[in-house]
Amino acid sequence: VQDAPARPEVDQAAFRKTLVDDFGAVLDRFNAMRRDEGRALAGVLGQQLDTIERLVAISAKQAQARSETAAARLRAGLDRILAATDAVPADRLAQELALLAMKSDVTEEIDRLNSHVGAARALLGAQEPVGRKLDFLIQEFNREANTLCSKAQDPALTQTGLDLKATIDQMREQVQNVE
Repeated sequence: VQDAPARPEVDQAAFRKTLVDDFGAVLDRFNAMRRDEGRALAGVLGQQLDTIERLVAISAKQAQARSETAAARLRAGLDRILAATDAVPADRLAQELALLAMKSDVTEEIDRLNSHVGAARALLGAQEPVGRKLDFLIQEFNREANTLCSKAQDPALTQTGLDLKATIDQMREQVQNVE
């Protein structure tokens, strides 16, 4: 059986003094490193918000174009249906058209996404910890992007919605590092 080597004697008073003297400097370096990382992270998140903002603007244009095209297609389809059937009550027709329009309108989602971009930018400028708030906002971004995709009914708008979701997912990964 072999004995463990004896530990060298340490001057406890000198050790404590060194520890206390160096602690402040170590803490200052640690906090400086956290600030630097926070600034870098804010820059990355800001770029991702720029991308989201750009994609939302594209979505708005695509939705407007889709709306005009859909209205023309709907009129043509209605003309065919009305020509092939007897009378359809005007109030019933108006009700169905309103329902169709509401189901495919993405204006609210676009407005909310823009609002969330503004809220996220405000949080990035805050001095207090905002990680949980940003995490919640990311969930809201995701919800609106999902709804946009489900209402899209247009390949280009769907693709833009998917690009939005990918950027939001990248942002979510970064937000996990925010205090």
